[in-house]
Amino acid sequence: MSKPKVLVVAGTRPEAVKMAPVQFALSRSSILEPVFCSTAQHRQMMDQTLGVFGITPDLDLDLMRPGQTLPSLTAAVVEGATRALQEVKPAAVLVQGDTTTVLGTALAAFYERVPIGHVEAGLRTYDFDAPWPEEMNRRLVDPISQWCFAPTEFSQANLLKESIDASRCAVTGNTVIDALLWIRTVQEGQGTNADEIAQKCGISESFKKSYLEGDKPWILVTGHRRESFGGGFEKICEAILALAEQWPDLGILYPVHLNPSVQEPVNRLLGKHPRICLAKPCGYYDFIWLMSQCHFLLSDSGGVQEEAPSLGKPVLVMRETTERPEGVDAGTCRLVGTDPDRILTEAGLLLGDSDEYTRRSGLQNPYGDGQAAERIRERLEADLG
Repeated sequence: MSKPKVLVVAGTRPEAVKMAPVQFALSRSSILEPVFCSTAQHRQMMDQTLGVFGITPDLDLDLMRPGQTLPSLTAAVVEGATRALQEVKPAAVLVQGDTTTVLGTALAAFYERVPIGHVEAGLRTYDFDAPWPEEMNRRLVDPISQWCFAPTEFSQANLLKESIDASRCAVTGNTVIDALLWIRTVQEGQGTNADEIAQKCGISESFKKSYLEGDKPWILVTGHRRESFGGGFEKICEAILALAEQWPDLGILYPVHLNPSVQEPVNRLLGKHPRICLAKPCGYYDFIWLMSQCHFLLSDSGGVQEEAPSLGKPVLVMRETTERPEGVDAGTCRLVGTDPDRILTEAGLLLGDSDEYTRRSGLQNPYGDGQAAERIRERLEADLG
């Protein structure tokens, strides 16, 4: 008798990272059979990340197109996911997070009457403009999901407040911690070093010697949010320049997102400073190593807010709101928006007050213990086996 199939769907790098542990856990199941489907919403970064985890998709929808719009991508995901569901005939489909892949796949599964499991359910800002359109995506997916796998008690409370039945909710922790711990174990076993990372990420020899191999402090920057396009990124660059001037030994490493709305202001405003290194976008494996070595992070990434505390790295979050308030409440993250004065003040605390840095880098990560994927597998086995 064949096992019930679970269609595991991902389309972007963060989804690949957070679904890889789920795929691994389901692959160990004696009851269920996972089928991995890539929508390739982000082709290059998706393929690169899956390669790190050694995952080859069983199905590849290959949906990425130059200049694609949200309406055209959404339609393509719904149609492509529908074909995948009709081919595989799964007992359940799993999606993760809040992208167009998630919304389109969930709609397709709902239309095909296939039960949906939403990994990382219940995240909310209650502001449809921040993040846009992700807040809308996740708020539409949770009510039609059979299983809402919430990473924290706080996110589950959001679901319950929205009248989603408690029997459909489970607090699992965040699978990104599972992935992070897996990668760090691999890196420690392989002896990953600065030469290897610098070469792959396009980090200059001078920055590598002074900071990656030296003992001077350096910070890691990431930025890509749509809501900061235009004036927001101008202010971020202003703050980074001011930091470099105020702290003459400080190095700043910024792997720059490929989006032209990020590339243009960052390269124009930061490209000539000798202690600011603008690198290529890093693969997940390389980024985890860099995160483990930096002093702290300046980022608008949701994943970074979850990952960095497990490495003892404080995060200054360049957003006005976050759907991950647990890190702010715990003290591992602090909201600074894109205001240069706020960024300078908060960065100064971490650079100039060693006691404050030690306190915040030693706080417990509120996002899990590395066993989230196993809890998801156990719930699915209980309900589908």
